[in-house]
Amino acid sequence: MKDQTREEPRIMAAAERQMRTWSLVQETAQEMSQSHRLDAPHARLGNFITISREAGAGGSEIAELVGQRLGWNVLDRNLVACVAERFHLSQPMLELLDETGSNWAYDIFGPWLDRRIIPREKYVVRLARIVTAAARRGNVVIVGRGGAFLLPRGQGLAVRIVATEKYRVRRIMEKYAMAATQARHFITTVDRGRREFVTRFFHHDVADPHLYDLVINVDFLGPEAAAEEIVLAWERREARRQAAAR
Repeated sequence: MKDQTREEPRIMAAAERQMRTWSLVQETAQEMSQSHRLDAPHARLGNFITISREAGAGGSEIAELVGQRLGWNVLDRNLVACVAERFHLSQPMLELLDETGSNWAYDIFGPWLDRRIIPREKYVVRLARIVTAAARRGNVVIVGRGGAFLLPRGQGLAVRIVATEKYRVRRIMEKYAMAATQARHFITTVDRGRREFVTRFFHHDVADPHLYDLVINVDFLGPEAAAEEIVLAWERREARRQAAAR
């Protein structure tokens, strides 16, 4: 009983620290939103395309094809490596935080139990800095990680890649040598984690089509044609922008 009494203040302190971190994330998001207003003279970013994707729909493959056609860099899983290198953090530890379903007990007490663990809120703040820096440099395709919500709407092209469950299950079975039941479970788990990630940190429904400039059902087109449609959409957008600037 005495041990429990001694631990309670430490637990409460850990919870309070976490709450302060959550507040910091919200403040950071608001500051970023204000600093990237379209009418702000310093807000102009470079060329960028964000790609949101359903699990198994081939968003990463399509992003690579788009990057090749435009000659742009692609930030996907290597975003995690960038965060790890820039902020001197453990990449395997960050992989656990990346677009996965959150666990409130882990988030609150993990950093208290192991100082090598950072809260997901701090990870998202660091991720936001890398994504924003990449967009400022320009000529980049950003896959997932809330890129469509971190960056200002209207300055880039926001794309959502979707597909039927049948198509996605087949791709996951082929890619990971899974049975159909395992592939369905994988898709459900990954989609849920990504949805919770966007809801928690950006207060949006990642599946809402109104949040994107272009939604592509890859069942109908296939990866190659989907990439071509994205490139064409970007070229049309740039042509309109240049015409409006004249």
